[in-house]
Amino acid sequence: MLYLKHKLIKYKWDCMNFSENIAKLFKKYNILINNQQSKQFCDYNDYLIETNKIHNLTNITSENEVMLKHFLDSVLPIYNMRPNSKIIDIGCGAGFPSIPLKILENDFDITAVDSVNKKVEFVSNCTHKLGIDDKFICLHARIEDIAQKKEFREQFDYVVSRAVAPLNIILEYSAPLCKNNGIIIAYKGINYKDEIQNSQNALNVLNCKIIDIKEYYIEEINTTRYILFIEKQKTIPNIYPRRKNLPRNKPL
Repeated sequence: MLYLKHKLIKYKWDCMNFSENIAKLFKKYNILINNQQSKQFCDYNDYLIETNKIHNLTNITSENEVMLKHFLDSVLPIYNMRPNSKIIDIGCGAGFPSIPLKILENDFDITAVDSVNKKVEFVSNCTHKLGIDDKFICLHARIEDIAQKKEFREQFDYVVSRAVAPLNIILEYSAPLCKNNGIIIAYKGINYKDEIQNSQNALNVLNCKIIDIKEYYIEEINTTRYILFIEKQKTIPNIYPRRKNLPRNKPL
């Protein structure tokens, strides 16, 4: 019993450090979180690491890397997003960026989609454990399929995607889900200019326009992240997104 008690105390101390550290990290990048939110990030980290021992959800497993490369990265565009918005996260993986965004803005109405069932189950269980499962739907599906359903097509204020595909592919998956004048948010790295250059045809065909690019230098890992904000300006033909994996095999 003494051993178990010691382990419990150690766990609480480690979690306290994580909560304090992530609050300090976010503050450095002008993102303010309260005690409840920092504890939710701590619990998210714990559940991610434990589940990852059984199911391969992420290659990033150290606390510092999770904080910087998953949590901070996911929330960078939070102050450029309107409260009470309807959001879809395509290729949500282990919940990035949808869960961190929901922790910061609980009024978001989020749908998280992935074609890998174990990842969808993790996200569903995690949102329940964190108490953020209200207005948070998890779907095991392919984007090509749900984008043709009226309950999803052109229904979202924001379509977010992180580490899913090159921009021209992301646009074909995202534009059909985005409302007219809604925003596609794409998280990109240093090659973003090349991706934009390769996406000119996709932007034209899908009635999309890049309206802003935010640049964030993350000092701790000497990396610059770029968040692209792309407006879907009007309705597109129903043939998009193309089926049979054509968006990836024959990108626009």
